[in-house]
Amino acid sequence: MPQILPPLAELDEHARVEPSFARWRQGFGPLRHADETQAGVFRLAHQLVQAGRQPDVASVYRLLHALDRLACAGLWLVVHMTYARRVRLDGAPLAAEDFKVDPQGHTGGALNMVPAYAGYLALNLLSGENRGWLMGQGHCVAAIDALNLLTGNQLPEQARAYPCDEAGMTRLVQDFYGYRQAADGRPAAPLGSHVNAHTAGGIAEGGYLGFAELQYAHLPLPGETLVAFLSDGAAEEQRGSDWMPRWWRAEDCGAALPVMIANGRRIEQRTELGSHEGLEGFRQHLRRCGFDPIGFDGRDPAAFVCTLWEMQQRLGRRVEELERGILRYPLPIPYGIAETVKGFGFYGAGSNAAHNLPLPGCPQRDADSRALFNRHATALWVSPQELSAACALFSAARQGRPLPRDNPLAVRHPPVPALPALRYCAPGERISPMLALDRFFVDLVQANPELRPRVGNPDELASNRLGGVLKALRHRVCQPESELEALDGKVITALNEEAVVSACLGNQGGLNLVASYEAFCVKMLGAVRQCLIFARQQKEVGRPAGWLGWPLVATSHTWENGKNQQSHQDTTFSEALLGEMGDMLRVLFPADHNSLLALLPSLYEARGQLACLVVPKRDRPVLFDRSQAEQLAREGALIVEELAGNEPLLLIANGSYQLAEMRRAAGRLEAAGQAYRLVYLQEPGRFRAPRDRWEAAALADAGLVARLFPDSHARRVLLTHMRPEVVRGHLWPILPDARRTLALGYRNAGGTLDEAGMLFANRASWVHVLEACATLLEVSVTTLLDREEAEILAGRGDPAQLRADA
Repeated sequence: MPQILPPLAELDEHARVEPSFARWRQGFGPLRHADETQAGVFRLAHQLVQAGRQPDVASVYRLLHALDRLACAGLWLVVHMTYARRVRLDGAPLAAEDFKVDPQGHTGGALNMVPAYAGYLALNLLSGENRGWLMGQGHCVAAIDALNLLTGNQLPEQARAYPCDEAGMTRLVQDFYGYRQAADGRPAAPLGSHVNAHTAGGIAEGGYLGFAELQYAHLPLPGETLVAFLSDGAAEEQRGSDWMPRWWRAEDCGAALPVMIANGRRIEQRTELGSHEGLEGFRQHLRRCGFDPIGFDGRDPAAFVCTLWEMQQRLGRRVEELERGILRYPLPIPYGIAETVKGFGFYGAGSNAAHNLPLPGCPQRDADSRALFNRHATALWVSPQELSAACALFSAARQGRPLPRDNPLAVRHPPVPALPALRYCAPGERISPMLALDRFFVDLVQANPELRPRVGNPDELASNRLGGVLKALRHRVCQPESELEALDGKVITALNEEAVVSACLGNQGGLNLVASYEAFCVKMLGAVRQCLIFARQQKEVGRPAGWLGWPLVATSHTWENGKNQQSHQDTTFSEALLGEMGDMLRVLFPADHNSLLALLPSLYEARGQLACLVVPKRDRPVLFDRSQAEQLAREGALIVEELAGNEPLLLIANGSYQLAEMRRAAGRLEAAGQAYRLVYLQEPGRFRAPRDRWEAAALADAGLVARLFPDSHARRVLLTHMRPEVVRGHLWPILPDARRTLALGYRNAGGTLDEAGMLFANRASWVHVLEACATLLEVSVTTLLDREEAEILAGRGDPAQLRADA
């Protein structure tokens, strides 16, 4: 329903009888209030009074009058953060020595975010709510830091470093891209180029454009509200951002208010939305997808206040109409479009140069650029008296309520989940390891009804042996067609790995599970890494993330997917995640049902930590009893079997199929009387060299390493699920002597083959293990293989004869 706005004559009359409205109406600096915004403010003020949220309309107008001054001061401070080494609150022009030698900043986007974030802060005060916020354009953090300083909405370390005075602001501009480094090598300033753990209220780095668009609808829980500031370039290109009405449900989602900053520019070119036709086409696209687009003046902070309020009210009315049976899902989700120009408020607005450095040169060296800076900064200047009054009014309006930084999404800490009983299998039984996860997750969800479940599914849950999860939780759809689909389904299914993993990354207040073909998990890496980076920064500053851990399951994996050609044969996902910090992400290779089951409690009890599980989906023999499985979960590796004797070989298996090949090779060694030890390496990252003190605390201690991998076993053969070169690099502490160590694994060979064929093609079968053993022992391979096997190994026979069932 369109807004019913008062005519201009009524606004003029209101200004005559309400001086505070007339004062605000005049604008300030470059801020001008369009007739539509004035009408929206009139309507907002009366609604807030009628709802009992404000004592009178004058209180609203006074806060919006202060908002104009704070927004201008924010614009002024942002351009100083890019260019200046100091600020002058008296408004005097800066001299050459007051400027940075090497200015840096994503200036245009940050300038656009100032009225947006300022409007968000003002609405929180006016309505008495503490909404969360998310910014897809994390590089625009200067706007957030500037306004947090001005409004006192800082975390303790920023409050100490950057008080709201000339000295504090000067230190802020000096620290922004100041590159100061602490003695331990980390950044010394509590400030960054993107949203980070020092950014009050921040919940995502925003360094990877497009992921905020995929996550925002999944972030708020019922009773919460999230304002998501989105990029026009990312929104028009990130497939999946337009699916949010498919997933949003009032029953288990809080209010999500997306606002696109439509400034019409990417880094160095215009977006399609930068033209009238493109913007109108985008509005039509949004309507077709189930959104309710609302365009407004993105240059005016008061327009953000009015639009966010209207969006929230509209969504509430839609939910009421749903409950009365007037509407059905998908509901029309309000979607704000803040129409502006890149870099509004400063020189170069609307140009490509506005993205980073809008001035034609460096003011420290170029007099013309210096004059341009001083002229345009002066237009934004707010006198100290007016600024102090505006800051004081914002502080008083808070009335003792929590700071915006402490909104529920920013301090997420769900309760520890109740864990279901673990149903171990007897050794020798053949069963898919995935069934352990299937049963456990269903039981976990049933035991914790207060924790919202989300399952990310880009493939086939049934094919991946998660049929119980699918039956219990069902695909979320708007028009169910079968018993495996439901309006309130908890399974988010789309052939878009980024979208489905984002559904779980956003569900920080609940229980999560993502499962995909291993080869296609690679498309999740950017979103996962952004989450890990932010959580690690939170840990480093002493405010660790509180969300519950969960697994990313790479199943239908490389060694099982030979039938689907090499596009389905890729071990990159686990290899890439093995490079992340081991205290933030565990890379795990459970070999059987019991070893997977024993891991699950620790994964879901963890906080701020993810896990990558590489799991076979086909039936595999249960090798480990409960005690062994739980020891593997605790220690990361286990001695499977050994034969005592002189100069023993150390065989290290990593992966279920790899363990089977190693066991077969060990049988030949035993028959030949060659001493050996076979160790199963379930969690390779536990045995790397620590890169800092936080990772060191998560790694195996020296005693365990010495017990599993003693110096007496100098000759070592590793057979890994992954590419051997990658794993060898990570595991040099347990593979210390390159001359007496050989590593086998995935060599980028494959095609339409079965498991045995894949192993042979990659020279990773049991005969290749024995070939490596013979090389290290400096004996002929025929001492371990018969003549026919040796011929096949040399490429002169039929590999099918080497199969266990041949």
